[in-house]
Amino acid sequence: MYKVYCRVFQGVMKIVSLFMPWREPELLEGENSLIKLPELFKSIKINNVLIVTDPGIASVGLMGEFLDHLRFEGIEYVVYDKTVPNPTVENIEEAYQLYISNNCMGIVAFGGGSPLDCAKGVGARATRPDKSISQMKGLLKILKKTPPLFAIPTTAGTGSEATAAAVVSNKKTNEKYVLMDLSLIPHYAVLDPLLIVNLPKHITATTGIDALTHAVEAYIGKGNTTETKKYSLKAIQLIFENLYESYSNGANIQARKNMQKAAYLAGMAFTRAYVGNVHAIAHTLGGFYSTPHGLANAVILPYVLEYYGETVHKPLSELADIVGIVDPTDTTEQKAMKFIEAIKKLNVKMEIPNKISGIMDADIPVMINRAFKEANPLYPVPKIFSKEDFFHLYQLLRE
Repeated sequence: MYKVYCRVFQGVMKIVSLFMPWREPELLEGENSLIKLPELFKSIKINNVLIVTDPGIASVGLMGEFLDHLRFEGIEYVVYDKTVPNPTVENIEEAYQLYISNNCMGIVAFGGGSPLDCAKGVGARATRPDKSISQMKGLLKILKKTPPLFAIPTTAGTGSEATAAAVVSNKKTNEKYVLMDLSLIPHYAVLDPLLIVNLPKHITATTGIDALTHAVEAYIGKGNTTETKKYSLKAIQLIFENLYESYSNGANIQARKNMQKAAYLAGMAFTRAYVGNVHAIAHTLGGFYSTPHGLANAVILPYVLEYYGETVHKPLSELADIVGIVDPTDTTEQKAMKFIEAIKKLNVKMEIPNKISGIMDADIPVMINRAFKEANPLYPVPKIFSKEDFFHLYQLLRE
């Protein structure tokens, strides 16, 4: 009966989502598109912004030219640069206080998924100052217009510049949860490949497989539509054609540009079609051990796809056809297995491990419960996992 309830809930959500007012970010794309942003601020009468970033971005001077152009255009700004991987409630509250005390009019997220999620959290708090972050977790708890949000991704993976979700960690409870509301979709996104040419190889690898996970989970799930399948297919094709080249030759601007587009399209797909059990597990690992989200997804993805079994053979065989890794005589199952094997091989080539170290016996029961509750009934997965299924997967993932 529980599985029936989950499927009914997911069916209703799919119908409702077709009528929701989805917003697409306005894009600034191409080399040096970042320096056009201050002019945009001026044109829409924003003269004071909060910039949310992390210590790494701040220390390497990646924002230098952007800040110079802000000053040239007379745009005031204040920088919050303490965002940690898997951003915390404390990060959001600190940044929110800066936003309020400096009378900011907009929020700029500059960095990978963590600064983007933190900035979205600030937007949620600014919109609903009467609510804590924990009170806004889950679906549609904001439902009001947020301050203008400008996303500047410096990785090609999370797709947060296109999504309605923000992932937040509570270090007091080792909990990692999602705020999901249409108001959290950024109003503008800057896809400037020059920001990622010097991205370290391991980050290029894990964020790239993160984008692949988003596209695959959106494609194989029961929440997909004709539109989201189109986004997913294009993203997966771009990733297989460009990720290893980006990894091995980071200065290839076209490969970097294609990976940015892939991450964006994957974000467009999963924010409408949702993700699945890979993410449910990955979030628990981030909550307990601060495992980087892209790394967790990259390790988990092949295990979950194999565990789904025949429920995903058809869609995975279609993906295998798209990336051209099959023979004409292959069966549907053989094509699906080749697609999973291609992911494993890509992980190996980019030195991504196939296990997660440090998983503790004492933590597994809590992680199982949290993964189960996150996935069910919300995620329209190909196969609804029981707690026993989650237990088995955690055992497979352990070193």
